[in-house]
Amino acid sequence: VNPVTGHEEFPRIDPAVICLVHDGGDRAVLARQAVWPERMFSLLAGFVEAGESFEVCVAREVREEIGLTVRDVRYLGSQPWPFPRSLMVGFHAVADPAQDFAFNDGEIAEAAWFTRDEVRAALAAGDWSSDSESKLLLPGSISIARVIIESWAALD
Repeated sequence: VNPVTGHEEFPRIDPAVICLVHDGGDRAVLARQAVWPERMFSLLAGFVEAGESFEVCVAREVREEIGLTVRDVRYLGSQPWPFPRSLMVGFHAVADPAQDFAFNDGEIAEAAWFTRDEVRAALAAGDWSSDSESKLLLPGSISIARVIIESWAALD
């Protein structure tokens, strides 16, 4: 309740999707934003546009950021993210690894397919806040990105 007006107010929340793209088997795409250090990789993410479903947003963001077409978009979970006032909605989706990457919007500097074993080794080495010598640094444990990556890596 606003103390001045007495009206009940509801803060704005900006939904964003975050997605692990995999090949339906043993490989997943991780990407590095242009502003991140060389070994730092994570999932693809972006804000939902007005009138857009989460699933359509996943497909659009993946296409815009790395040029891949995805299918079988599946919801995994969500996390409030107060930077600035977002709700991160997590997904995974399947893409054909024969497709070529295309970095269309300048946000992503590089992307690559990593095997489950490579991801497991990076998870064991720590996260991007550590002094790890791993060739692949992944997000910290407080993020839904880490949770999604860990759940995919745990599959056989």
